[in-house]
Amino acid sequence: MPANYEEIDFRRTALGDLLLRRRRIAGLPDRDIYEIKLNDELLVSSLLFESEQQLADLCLPLVAGAGFEVLVGGLGLGYTASAALKHSAVTRMTIVEMLPEVIGWHEQGLLPLERPLGEDPRCRLHQGDFFRLLRDPAGAGLPPPAEGYGAILVDIDHAPDSWLHPHHHDFYGEAGLDRVAELITPGGVFGYWSSGREREGFLAVLTETFSDVTTHEIEVENPLIGELQVDTIYVARR
Repeated sequence: MPANYEEIDFRRTALGDLLLRRRRIAGLPDRDIYEIKLNDELLVSSLLFESEQQLADLCLPLVAGAGFEVLVGGLGLGYTASAALKHSAVTRMTIVEMLPEVIGWHEQGLLPLERPLGEDPRCRLHQGDFFRLLRDPAGAGLPPPAEGYGAILVDIDHAPDSWLHPHHHDFYGEAGLDRVAELITPGGVFGYWSSGREREGFLAVLTETFSDVTTHEIEVENPLIGELQVDTIYVARR
């Protein structure tokens, strides 16, 4: 296999063909780019990850209280979770990931984090469907903390109107967001990552459930195309 490309792992899963690869690209010859693909769809890349870190860094300083628990929906390459663990107020963090193969990659240390998530005793990885878990946390084997989560951070779908699976749809309506709010402590925060610019429809639904909602558009130049890539972080306080 050429030095500028490595297929680290390939698995056939219930959702389709899952690939973890490392490659180097023209213009960045000294940088390894890690990517996760599901079938023909690129799920996540280490080429641009600033907005995933910002999901944690914009939300967690707003949480009221000296210490709190965090629930993260979606693991990916782990950038959101890694950023969250740098906040000393986080006493415990649970990451819910649908694909056990992705959890395995983290447990084996195959991904390019400065520090593997498993080395932090505050962090645990839970295999399951985040959206179904919200409907019945106890039934999914993950009862919420007695006083709720200080923050819930979600980075799973591409956007509120671009889902990886149709059953995610109801999460983005009033009933779905009400379930999120019920799990968050007063003074806590819900954060959501989305590709592209702000979706006004989703913002309107958020403001029906949460009292204080802001959006942050994160612009980073994509060296592959020489253009700005825009992602949006939605921050909603309870």
